[in-house]
Amino acid sequence: MTFTTVNTERYAHCIAMSRRVSWDIDRDVIRGRRFDFTQPFLPDGLSRISRMDFLPPAEQVRLSQVQGRTYANMFALVERFIGIQMLVCTRYHWFGDQVALEALVRFTDEELKHQELFRRIERLAAAGMPAGYEFVPTANEVASQVLDTSTWAVLALTCHIELFTQVHYRQSIEPTGGLSELFQDVLLHHWKEESQHAILDELEWELENARVTPQQRDAAVDDLIALVGAIDGILQQQAAADAHYFIKTSSQAFNPAQMDRLNAGLLDAYRWQYIVSGVQVPRFRQSLIAMTTAEQFQRIQRALEPLLS
Repeated sequence: MTFTTVNTERYAHCIAMSRRVSWDIDRDVIRGRRFDFTQPFLPDGLSRISRMDFLPPAEQVRLSQVQGRTYANMFALVERFIGIQMLVCTRYHWFGDQVALEALVRFTDEELKHQELFRRIERLAAAGMPAGYEFVPTANEVASQVLDTSTWAVLALTCHIELFTQVHYRQSIEPTGGLSELFQDVLLHHWKEESQHAILDELEWELENARVTPQQRDAAVDDLIALVGAIDGILQQQAAADAHYFIKTSSQAFNPAQMDRLNAGLLDAYRWQYIVSGVQVPRFRQSLIAMTTAEQFQRIQRALEPLLS
């Protein structure tokens, strides 16, 4: 097993911040509350529902709630493979830096808590919504497929995810007004711990980047491109499923053009939430540039262009 020098101080900082912001699902987030279904779950900066001006206000609120339910399910899914990957990364620190080991163990414990939080949010959403909602992907199946790729690519994807949760929190505190306070608290507390996780992702990604050969890194770039493509495939399926559910449970009649706009609008929102909002974070771009050649970075950019447009 190859050992590399780690930045103990940065790992220690993450531990200290983790202790400082630590929270409990029942005591700090849910606090015995249920959802108020007169309120949107997600801010328009994430849901992009204002673009669907053919929907009356009550239906826009309802569509935000469908997106919020999918948001909970998407994060319960991605936290599954992120937690497993962090457990895998601990092996490089078993007989090395014990501060780094503690930081990653805390990271994994928090990811397990996040999974439980989002499962709880799914149940609370289901309690007040009509039957028929379906979340298409299966967490274990997706985790298995993701973890079959290179560690470099999984860590790059994980860093991207942890960074866009910070974008999502900033969107939730914009002065849009009327948002579900419970869902705002979910975004707030998720962000508090993911802020440290993003730092640990970067540290572990840098260590992995130092371990791989140029040939392995080149193959890992292709893996990363394939992973983003696979996520986009999931988003396309879920956007179609959510549009179908929304239309089926609506009291409003939709013509074919409106159905198409609804499906396209959901896919646009989901691509923004789970791909574009992370890709556009300068910190992620800087990490990619630092850990790839100019040709590899351009290859990634070309693959992302259809999604960014």
